Amino acid sequence: MPLPRASVEDTGHPLPALDELPRPAPLVLEHRVLKALLGAWALAACSAEETAAVEDHLGECGSCADEALRLRGAVGLLQRPESLDLDPGLRTRVLESCLDRRPPRIPMPEWATAYDAETARLDALLQDFGDAEWHAPVRLRWFEADEATSRRTTVAGVIAHLLSVDGLVAVALGLDDPLGKLPADPATPAGRTEAYWRAAHFPPTRSVRAPWREQSHDLVRTVSFTGGNHGRLPISYGDFELPLHDAMLDRAFECWVHAEDIAEAVDYPYAPPSGRHLNRMIDLAARMLPTVLATRRRAGLATPVKGRHLVPAGEAGRSLRLEIEGHGGGEWLISLDSPGVVGSAEREVAHVALDGVEFCQLAAGHVSPEEAASGQLGDREAIRDVLFATASLSRM
Repeated sequence: MPLPRASVEDTGHPLPALDELPRPAPLVLEHRVLKALLGAWALAACSAEETAAVEDHLGECGSCADEALRLRGAVGLLQRPESLDLDPGLRTRVLESCLDRRPPRIPMPEWATAYDAETARLDALLQDFGDAEWHAPVRLRWFEADEATSRRTTVAGVIAHLLSVDGLVAVALGLDDPLGKLPADPATPAGRTEAYWRAAHFPPTRSVRAPWREQSHDLVRTVSFTGGNHGRLPISYGDFELPLHDAMLDRAFECWVHAEDIAEAVDYPYAPPSGRHLNRMIDLAARMLPTVLATRRRAGLATPVKGRHLVPAGEAGRSLRLEIEGHGGGEWLISLDSPGVVGSAEREVAHVALDGVEFCQLAAGHVSPEEAASGQLGDREAIRDVLFATASLSRM
């Protein structure tokens, strides 16, 4: 039964304010007893009467007041502050537990799981943003012509960028293009982003979250319904192509990198992807490096291949061992002379060791090649070529 409401009409008198309520009468205790209670008081473990007695005493006794301050400080050091935010990995663990009990009727291709996880993590970060956070300045960073480059935008502008570039995959799958009829010249990630930004009468706002979120769900749902049969569908980035299974990894990588840009802008912690997903992102970059090296060599940006290093396609050639330590770690043999040449431990000429997250920061253009490698051994030219090629993987 609900309690009756007390009101002015019920009694004819207003309710007393909280500070007018009677306070428990303090106990009369000896100094030694009050001093012994200071530890319990600091831990908030005293009764109401004991608390009142101690606090009255602290206003009169300087030595006990000093001791109380020291004890309160010590209690603060003993208590670890805990975040009220949910563990970012909770969603993944819950889904894995559910799927262990009952497999999905329509399973998601393994190569799409990283994109699903990273878009979900970013969406969770955006969920409680107010207007100030959506308009917080963000600087997009990448390497171009071996020089650090940047572009200033906002949190909403970053989401508009992700929406525009993810649209390359959406169009290839037969979904709507977020740019609609807008011309993107050139039809590259940067060109599409600039076209989207220019078409807006005002800077992007929180309203961009809904179409980005809907598009990410549509992409995951579509590749799941196709049963992964379109994994080799070519996705054009304008000046290069990736098969769909690699393009989804690329989009997962970009989502994580830009989520970190956003988190940094609003001064919020953001963890790297799971080790399994990070390993796949690193593997994609390692597989792209031989082609990037060849392209840079043709442009005069990498060391030319000397005649004695030329070997037929499919045979073992000079290689650099890329050792990734820690989160998402592993080893890759990078072919140095041609994409068609097989990496070989017998023809290893250099060895580079990096932390997994640091390697990804290099590939994102957030760390310079000169600062990236934690361990280097062997051919200095080969090491330089691979580090700069990794940085050149970055783009707006």
